[in-house]
Amino acid sequence: MLIELSIAWVITLNIIAWLVIQFGLAWGFTQLAAERFDPHNFFALTKNWERDGSIYESAFGIKRWKDKLPDASRMFRGGFAKATLQRASPEFLERFLRETWRGELVHWLALLFIPVFFIWNPWWGVAVNAAAALAVNLPCILALRYNRARFLRVIQRQHANNNRPATHPKP
Repeated sequence: MLIELSIAWVITLNIIAWLVIQFGLAWGFTQLAAERFDPHNFFALTKNWERDGSIYESAFGIKRWKDKLPDASRMFRGGFAKATLQRASPEFLERFLRETWRGELVHWLALLFIPVFFIWNPWWGVAVNAAAALAVNLPCILALRYNRARFLRVIQRQHANNNRPATHPKP
């Protein structure tokens, strides 16, 4: 700890810092064009171990709780609601994919701020902040990855159906 503060000030500063970090990142990312978030890059694409999102269902029971997570992006102008699928057009699904990647990046970047808390927290305070940050951000990351995997499957199915040769009835 670089700065010695009373426990009341440490707690207050921790709360304020997390609010600024979380909402600052969310606001900042909603100000960027959706086209900047490529959901088809190496990091965003689902990995084999995710089994097209089914790992989140079996290991975490994600269907039971994902709809209870808040979506702060709707609080900001330009935010994109991800709670419900409004349309199933390929364009909308592609935008949805971009938005899940945007949201996931916000939550990963928030976790990168944990070392900042060493400035005014003792080691155990940083551990508490890290645990709280993981508890807040990891469920969101899991839900965003799960939804992206599901929508990638829908897009792939649509693409396969659109490229299927037309069948003609037999005479």
